[in-house]
Amino acid sequence: MTANRLGRGLEALIRPQEDIVTGHKPGVLSIPLDQIHANPFQPRQEFDEAGLEELANSIREKGVLTPVTVQEQDSGGFRLVAGERRCRAARLAGLTEVPAYVVEVSSEAEMMEMALIENIQRQDLNPLEEAEAYAVLHSKFDLSQEAIARAVGKNRTTITNALRLLNLPPRIRTSLQKGEISAGHGRAILQMKTPRAMEKLWRTICQKALSVRQAEALARDWSAPRKAGKSSRPAVSPEVQAIENDLISRLGTKVRLKSGRKGGVIEISYFSDEELDRLLDLLRSLGN
Repeated sequence: MTANRLGRGLEALIRPQEDIVTGHKPGVLSIPLDQIHANPFQPRQEFDEAGLEELANSIREKGVLTPVTVQEQDSGGFRLVAGERRCRAARLAGLTEVPAYVVEVSSEAEMMEMALIENIQRQDLNPLEEAEAYAVLHSKFDLSQEAIARAVGKNRTTITNALRLLNLPPRIRTSLQKGEISAGHGRAILQMKTPRAMEKLWRTICQKALSVRQAEALARDWSAPRKAGKSSRPAVSPEVQAIENDLISRLGTKVRLKSGRKGGVIEISYFSDEELDRLLDLLRSLGN
């Protein structure tokens, strides 16, 4: 594999104008759907049936507005590089051919990179599919996180955070794939140290419809080390713990109730000036 070919994007790979077919936009061919074969490195795994039907209805009315991308095969026909959803919808709409760009692809890694870039740019992948695609680029094609970041136009931290989602327990990964929680929720859950603690936080997020900020605050609170000895916090009743958890979920930050003989104190933590401003605005709004 020639690493320097990665990261060029689709535009750099489209064939020059000697492949132009009269009546089409420059560089676009009209290719029969039965000559287009699936991409084995397609990163997208889930195709919403209702969404496909909506796209098929649009295609019936207006046609395929964005060409798919294919690679010509030596054995005949074409391999789909990007545009599987459009091909599926075109078949549903009753089309027999679609407009396509024909590109030169030097390796399987480059084919997967192109499919990944196209799906990311169109926002077609869920967070888990994106993470799994990065993992394949790393494990199967021996690309570093830095190389993957350059290829898809993201920073390395984004790639690292995406890959961390693959460490979630299977049940939570399924929830992420279904869109029940976001990638931000997933990263908050990963702050917990055991699968059991992760599932407990996940259930709380789903049951209370917590925002990412609220989930992060609850994760910080639950995973914070408890100091031993005289400075350790006395055991609190289930009622007090429930009130604390409710305030944490509402305020999105760490909250402590400290009871005394003549009353008590509600301690609200903040971790930056911006978070303090947010909390003040939130508390003011509660009084209106």
